[in-house]
Amino acid sequence: MNIEIASRQLEALGNDTRLGIYRTLVRAGMGGLSVGQIQDRVGLPASTLSHHLKRLVDQGLVRQERSGTSLICHAEYPAMSALIGFLSDECCADECGAKTSRPEALPAED
Repeated sequence: MNIEIASRQLEALGNDTRLGIYRTLVRAGMGGLSVGQIQDRVGLPASTLSHHLKRLVDQGLVRQERSGTSLICHAEYPAMSALIGFLSDECCADECGAKTSRPEALPAED
């Protein structure tokens, strides 16, 4: 992942309403939720929810698919994992001259 993609995704999640919607979808699991179910859970007007979902879809954090007359929304778990990885991959890399980016590889403190 590059910094531009990470920045756009973090910006999308930086809105408390979108973050709440995203967390609702993450909690729902692989089956996702219909737009109506999301609306019931987060209590937003349809037009407001649609606006926020579009931002999450545009940034690759959510995908939508048709199932009959319903629009089902799914958290994109690979995108979430990539973003979390981007944020944590270089954790502590410059600390104590560590040769690895993993904190567990750092020498134990006495």
